[in-house]
Amino acid sequence: MPMVCKVFGLLRLLAVPCVLLFSQQIARADLWAYVDERGVAHFAAEQTDARYQLFFRGNGLDAPSGAPAGQAALPFALPAASARLLAFFEISPDYQRVRHHLRAAARRHGVEYELLQALIAAESGFDAAAVSPRGAIGLMQLMPATASRFGVVADAGRTLEQKLADPAVNVQAGARYLRHLIDQYPGRTDLALAAYNAGEGAVQRAGRQIPPIKETQNYVRTVLALRAQLKPPAPVLAQRGAHPRGPLPPVRVAQTPNPIATEANE
Repeated sequence: MPMVCKVFGLLRLLAVPCVLLFSQQIARADLWAYVDERGVAHFAAEQTDARYQLFFRGNGLDAPSGAPAGQAALPFALPAASARLLAFFEISPDYQRVRHHLRAAARRHGVEYELLQALIAAESGFDAAAVSPRGAIGLMQLMPATASRFGVVADAGRTLEQKLADPAVNVQAGARYLRHLIDQYPGRTDLALAAYNAGEGAVQRAGRQIPPIKETQNYVRTVLALRAQLKPPAPVLAQRGAHPRGPLPPVRVAQTPNPIATEANE
């Protein structure tokens, strides 16, 4: 399944060094990217070939900077890498067109929204018309056989493939499949993602571990890294849980110095 993401203002983003913050469940790793001739960015957890350039460095954390002079410090700081990734989604029309489908599917199937968001970013770059060389279709890159297994059937009006090109159908079926995999591997989101990429049989043959397939290992790290960046900080989640209908607490973005600008000023 392709791991591509259409990035608006991509050259500017790639030129800004930033640090990727990972959740405790995975080791920190770098994130690499390159832009192809169609303007599509490809992401990977390692430099798979010479085209890839370092996008995020995963050997440290973005540290919060002090508040500007005269401004009171805010209680929570959002890592700068997360802020940049969130900004990408906010300006992406492809994402904006389908986000309501993600929210509906996340609620219906009990799948974490940020995990669904990260998976689709890695799978299709939010291109609802994406079709892989293997025949996977749509936002969640579902194979027709898998979609049939989870309730998508052709009718007099549309073929199965046409239905999978419909974001409303694709995301619901994909989220249902992902929920199935999460239930198959309790507490092991990494294995659920590995099964989504390589198939449940591959995970079983590997002894319920991530299969020794480079593409799958890269895929799992990439999706989990994106998910970690998209999740709000733990204190924000805690306050959201305590006051689900109230406003979110203020969030301060941790600033990371731009080495290019620093060198120019020296």
